[in-house]
Amino acid sequence: MTRTQTLLILISQAHTNGFDFRRWYVANISQEWPGNEEAVALLNAQSRYYALIFSHDFARAFWKQGAQMNFIVPSATYSRMNGKGEVVTINRKPFTRRTIKADVWKYHLRQMAITDDPMRYLRRFLPTHEDLQNSQNDAETLSAVS
Repeated sequence: MTRTQTLLILISQAHTNGFDFRRWYVANISQEWPGNEEAVALLNAQSRYYALIFSHDFARAFWKQGAQMNFIVPSATYSRMNGKGEVVTINRKPFTRRTIKADVWKYHLRQMAITDDPMRYLRRFLPTHEDLQNSQNDAETLSAVS
């Protein structure tokens, strides 16, 4: 998936939660609105998409306040001292975290700021192909039962 496609999906998800991309673009990037896809292409071409993804308005809408959201915490390996003073290597497996905090968007902005690739961080919150496939299968099963 290209960065432009990812941005379009991110904006679409934020839009469903009340984010007005056009208003944000006109207020922060340019007074002329070129259209949704052209605006995203411009943000991507000039590497100005950081202004969007770190925008408080976008973050509030993307991580909807009070909504439960699932995301995957990646695996990690680190060393620490055990009770005997020996250095032990800890291998933490990836796990799913669920959040419903009112100001969860602030947490995610901080996490994005410390990651190497904020877009990769955001991709964890997008529905995967398997999720879409499962939802289609569920819908087909419900229609067959009805």
